[in-house]
Amino acid sequence: MAVGGDIIEITYNHPTIGSGIIYPKASEESKYDLGGMRSEDDNKGVDGSGTMIDKMTRVRWSFETTIAWDMNVREELEALVALASDPVAANWTFTHINGTVYGAIGKPVGDMSGNGNNATFALKLSGGGILKQI
Repeated sequence: MAVGGDIIEITYNHPTIGSGIIYPKASEESKYDLGGMRSEDDNKGVDGSGTMIDKMTRVRWSFETTIAWDMNVREELEALVALASDPVAANWTFTHINGTVYGAIGKPVGDMSGNGNNATFALKLSGGGILKQI
C-alpha cells in the first residue's frame, strides 16, 4: 500500500552554521528528484539503422515543498538564506509522515521570499550525487 502525506520535518547539519529543524506546512505538495543519470528524451536520437543513441547526463537531486514561516521565533527564512549564502553544503534529511527518511548533501537554491500574509515560503534544496533513502 502506498502511503502519501505530509513531510513532518526537514533537518540540516552544517559544519560552521550549525544544525536545525525546519517544519513544512501541512497538506502541501512535496517533490523529490533523486538525481543521478538521465537519458535524453529525443525521438530523433537514432542512427541510420534505427538503433537508439542514448545521450546520458548527470542531474542534481532536489527536494521542494512549502515551509511554515515563524518569523518571530524560529526565523526559518533567515537560516535558509544563511545556508544558501555559504559555499559549503549541509547534510539534509527529509522525514515523511509514513516514516520514510531521505537524505543528501546540498543547499537551498533559487529564490527565497517569504509570504507574510500566509506565513509560508517555497523551498527548493538541491545538490550533487543522489538523494537516498536512509
